[in-house]
Amino acid sequence: MQSFCIDGVRAFCVHTASAFVRCMLAYDDGWFGKEIPMTTARPVYPFSAIVSQDRLKRALILNAINARIGGVLIRGEKGTAKSTAVRGLARILPHIRVVADCPYGCPPDQPSAMCPSCRARYEVNPDLPVSERATRLVDLPVAASEDRVVGSLDLEHALTEGQRRYEPGLLAQANRGLLYVDEINLLDDHLVDILLDAAAMGINTVEREGISITHPARFILVGTMNPEEGELRPQLLDRFGLVVEIGGIHDVEGRVEVISRRMRYDGDPDGFSKEWLPTEQELAERIVRARALLPMVQITRRDMAAVATLSMELGVDGHRADLAILETARTHAAWAGRTTLAAEDIRVAAELALPHRMRRQPFTEVKLDEARVGEILDRVQSAEGDESAQASADGVKKKTL
Repeated sequence: MQSFCIDGVRAFCVHTASAFVRCMLAYDDGWFGKEIPMTTARPVYPFSAIVSQDRLKRALILNAINARIGGVLIRGEKGTAKSTAVRGLARILPHIRVVADCPYGCPPDQPSAMCPSCRARYEVNPDLPVSERATRLVDLPVAASEDRVVGSLDLEHALTEGQRRYEPGLLAQANRGLLYVDEINLLDDHLVDILLDAAAMGINTVEREGISITHPARFILVGTMNPEEGELRPQLLDRFGLVVEIGGIHDVEGRVEVISRRMRYDGDPDGFSKEWLPTEQELAERIVRARALLPMVQITRRDMAAVATLSMELGVDGHRADLAILETARTHAAWAGRTTLAAEDIRVAAELALPHRMRRQPFTEVKLDEARVGEILDRVQSAEGDESAQASADGVKKKTL
């Protein structure tokens, strides 16, 4: 964006507070009436450079591989790299091909994922205009209105002209990207419901006075919150695929490394980013490989039985937990380069998908007993192994007879 100061009028064409400050300084320095040189934005802090917080990074990566997991809620005290991790993830996600003139960024070769307009055009002529762009990270402000989120319909135009005129909202911008809500616990519950519905169904429907518009809204929902500022209702919490609890680093060496990296980044953002570029590229390539492998990962009835047993013994209500664990475990297997599930995949998935769904007493905090999870999975696998061995023995016995 370029900003100009108009000679003779102290007016500024700016969109941010920082741009306004630059214009004011330019006025004082004699730049009034000239184009003001703009500095380029500094690079985003590299995702790979975040110290520790392995569970947080794992949850974000798994959602980046498979959006069907259902998003992630990051809970933690202030200053624990929540926002930094989300913005760093968006930077390493692969570029996507989109229909060039579509406001929803529809994929040019997948009619089932297109908006009604692109689908109709595709049926007439599959050769749609195509462009490539980075995966978007869309910020949803806490003070956003419902129309800003879902979009707005011009009822007056519809009544007078007989045509539907729709102004796309943030859900339209976030299609095939990330939708980030900082301090989601401060967002109106009604809007949180809308976000979760759209994330689960992959579509956004706007209805006003008998007029409706539907468009694709397939995105990765990432919410962050500080529990000290208030909690989400349990009904909303349950609808997030994964929840991660994070805290500060409590050893001197780790905290010193955080300080060191941050100071190097602040001193030379470009140089620091170049230093981590090979690691970032390797991570991005691994995400692409995992996405390609994901459809080939198989889930057996034994895997389903292990997850069902785990949920029942840990006192989890409903079936969302079972489905979230299996989807996350399948994605973790793809991330590890396997096409079958291992006990480690289920254990990792349980750590991310279970704690916020376990029964809790009022004013008490529930923590997952990881040792018990391992014990249950070992027991289930052992029982399955005994049954298989018995079946094999019975088969040999019948052949002998």
